[in-house]
Amino acid sequence: MAKIKAHELRGKKKEELMKQLEELKQELSVLRVAKVTGGAVSKLSKIRVVRKSIARCLTVINQTQKDNLRKFYRGKKYKPLDLRPKKTRAMRRALTKHELSLRTHKQLRKQRLYPMRKFAVKA
Repeated sequence: MAKIKAHELRGKKKEELMKQLEELKQELSVLRVAKVTGGAVSKLSKIRVVRKSIARCLTVINQTQKDNLRKFYRGKKYKPLDLRPKKTRAMRRALTKHELSLRTHKQLRKQRLYPMRKFAVKA
């Protein structure tokens, strides 16, 4: 089997991808047997190509699965941890803009009763 391109795999459905993955794994096992029994050099060099093709196939499957999960959880209140933005630990724990803008009753009363004093500055 020739080298598989990722953009070709993205157009396929999940069942087709799984079928192709099984075929690639089967081919890899045949090539490994040929390696042990002393097969041709062409077969030995093909092992690497098949392994990389399996990796591409799995990558496309995982990416499409994650993309579907992102679509599913879009607009929901809670998301799984792996779909949330990574940022930094401090940024994740920081207050939101809304939480920062909130004032207590005591703060509101103090602002109302004692507003910022305005001074006329002589030039």
